Amino acid sequence: MLTNIRAFAQQKSRLSALRLVLAFILGASTALSFAPYSLWIIYPIAMALALWQSESLNPKASFFHWLSFGFGCFAVGISWVHVSMDTFGGLPLPASVALMALLALYLALYPALTGLGLAWFTRTNSHSLWRNLLLFPALWTLSEWARGWVLTGFPWIWAGYSQTEGPLKALASIIGALGLSFIIAMIAGALALCFSKRYKSLLILLPITAVAAWVAPKLSQIQHTGESVKVALVQGNIPQSMKWEPEALWPTLLKYMDLSREHFDADIIVWPEAAIPAPESMVQDFLDNANKVANLNHTSIITGIISRQQEDFYNSLIVLGNHNQKQQDSPDYESDGSNQFKKHHLLPIGEFVPFQALLRPIAPFFNLPMSSFARGDYQQPNLSALGHKVAPAICYEIAFPEQLRDSVNLGTDLLLTVSNDAWFGTSNGPLQHMEIAQMRAIELGRPLVRATNNGVTAVVDEHGNITAALPQFETGVLSATIPLVTGQTWFAKIGQTPLLILCGALLLVGFIRRQKQQ
Repeated sequence: MLTNIRAFAQQKSRLSALRLVLAFILGASTALSFAPYSLWIIYPIAMALALWQSESLNPKASFFHWLSFGFGCFAVGISWVHVSMDTFGGLPLPASVALMALLALYLALYPALTGLGLAWFTRTNSHSLWRNLLLFPALWTLSEWARGWVLTGFPWIWAGYSQTEGPLKALASIIGALGLSFIIAMIAGALALCFSKRYKSLLILLPITAVAAWVAPKLSQIQHTGESVKVALVQGNIPQSMKWEPEALWPTLLKYMDLSREHFDADIIVWPEAAIPAPESMVQDFLDNANKVANLNHTSIITGIISRQQEDFYNSLIVLGNHNQKQQDSPDYESDGSNQFKKHHLLPIGEFVPFQALLRPIAPFFNLPMSSFARGDYQQPNLSALGHKVAPAICYEIAFPEQLRDSVNLGTDLLLTVSNDAWFGTSNGPLQHMEIAQMRAIELGRPLVRATNNGVTAVVDEHGNITAALPQFETGVLSATIPLVTGQTWFAKIGQTPLLILCGALLLVGFIRRQKQQ
């Protein structure tokens, strides 16, 4: 009898371990849904199989099942983070791998909490329409939203971003990327019911979703104005190992000016994040000269730079040359803080170090160049370049939809994001970053320009389509004429709030149902 019990326990343990391994593999496969692969169909299928596997699990087992799924998602999906720690952070390989694993494990807690809540709410009815089509999407969406703000937030590879090149992307103009996550979770729930031979929900849900995606663009209030703006995006391709070296400063500045010289016919010339890798006071002569050249050529230059106010340094964008209109006068550049943008959402470790007294002595990784920035205001006026209103986001900020949404108004002509993704080498990180920027253009119904040090430098239309781009890892200038639009998308008007209210209401209903069952 005792032998039989032990054999049963061992078999159950092996089955549990196998289920966790399968959950990890399913989570890892979702990386194929994002750039550069963009196989969007994999995400709902992988999620559906994980949901089907988790039927009838108790809360503890469901937690670890979805923890394994989430660990697979992030260990593979954002493995590019390791490049910055290993190549540029000075950490030994075992240490960088361990830190990467800890980050992936932390991020996996959010899917794990979804699994825990799902099992807790539905212990007596583990394969119902309510569980799969309403409760699971609500829990998943709220967990992604929470991941986007807890500890400053890491809203990378939301399920909704898998639709940047998918058939549902137009819906983002109404419900945003987070709303697309809800829809994908709902489709996954319907697929999971199909595995239990319950096909009706999928047969109803898919046509409704297809019709909604077809109707969404027709509900748009975005219209072309008939006007256009000519931009030139400069990709300097400065090696990351040289970027912050003092002896490389002036060669870098001259390179950007030389690349721009043949494009002074553009209305707006854009240099990437920290293209000028020094505080304004150190390069005042260069700024004066560039300001005069831009003025005399009826153009404006938007560039990344380190600005300073009192004792604080900021990762900033400034405008050189014509601000509000074409003009022939050539004054010196005035660093008065006007017509500047100071980055608000700083990157942990890269731009500020939490618990720095403890962490900075540990390794060079915690002393990356310019890792002590101050925060700019959450909401700042659009930049004005030759009279065009530009809503900017520096690097990591483009991943926060509500922050950019709060900066866009009816007068905004362009979305602008600048970055230096050289930290991540030839990995998928820069391509995923570009994918996220495309989603912001869909949500807000504005063309977007993206200028980077070594790629991806591109122009995106108001539907999220890349209309022009430079090859990565090459020096060049992307010149494009961009048709301007007016109006607002529904997402620009309402944002994420209605979706979050709906998800919260569904959780409340779930709590009430559980109390009645007890």
